[in-house]
Amino acid sequence: MLNLLKLFSILSVILFSDCEKKEKMEFVESHTVLSSSDNTGIRYLALGDSYTKAECEIPENSYPYKLSEKFKAKGIKISSRTIIAQTGWRTDNLKDAVNAAALEDTFDLVSLLIGVNNQFQGKSPENYRIEFRDLLETAIYYAKGRKDKVFVLSIPDYGATPYGSRNSTYIGQQINLFNAINKEVTNSMGVKYFDITPISREARKDDALTCTDNLHPSGKMYDRWVALMLPEVEQMIAKP
Repeated sequence: MLNLLKLFSILSVILFSDCEKKEKMEFVESHTVLSSSDNTGIRYLALGDSYTKAECEIPENSYPYKLSEKFKAKGIKISSRTIIAQTGWRTDNLKDAVNAAALEDTFDLVSLLIGVNNQFQGKSPENYRIEFRDLLETAIYYAKGRKDKVFVLSIPDYGATPYGSRNSTYIGQQINLFNAINKEVTNSMGVKYFDITPISREARKDDALTCTDNLHPSGKMYDRWVALMLPEVEQMIAKP
C-alpha cells in the first residue's frame, strides 16, 4: 500500500508538471480570452490560475464569464473580458505572464485569485506575501489606480475534493495559512476581499461541486461564487 501511495504521488507531480508546461506553451500562442461587443461598456480583467481559467470546464463556466454574463443580463454593457490565467501558475508565473502580455489598456474592473500552486509546489508563505502584494499593486494599476474597482478571491480548499481527500486536514491548514496572508494584504491595501473557501469546502458533501477531474470546481460551484460576489461587485462597477 505504501508503495502504491508513493507511485500515486509521483504520478500526480508528473501530471501537474506536464500540464503546467503545456499551458505555458498555450499562453505564448494566446494570452487572453477576449469578447468584445460594445466599446462603451465595462472592460474586465481577470488574473489567476486554473480556478480563474476553469480547468476541466468549458470557458463559459468560469467565474469571470458567468459574472460578466450576469452583468449583461442586468443591462450592464460589457465591452471586453480579458483573462490571463493558466493551470499550474504560481504568483511569479502570473506576474511574468502579465508582463509578457504587455497590456496597453486599463480596465473598469479587475479580479485576482492566485496562490494554490505556491502552496501545492511547496513555496514559502513569506515569499507568497511579497509576490501577492506585488500582483495586487499591478491589479490596481490596471484598474486606473482605483482600489475600489479591484477585488480578490480567497484560495479554494482542494483538500475537500476527492483528489485531496487523503490529506484533507493538512491541505486545509495550508490553505488557511495562505488565505490569511492574502486576506491581510488585501485588507491592508483597501481592496475588496471575497472568501469563497467555505463554499469550496461544501464539495465534501456535494459531488456536483467538483468537476470530472475530481480536483477543480464545477460550473455549479462557480455559480455559487458568482452569487456571493455579484451584489457587491455590481455596486463596485456602478461607482463613477
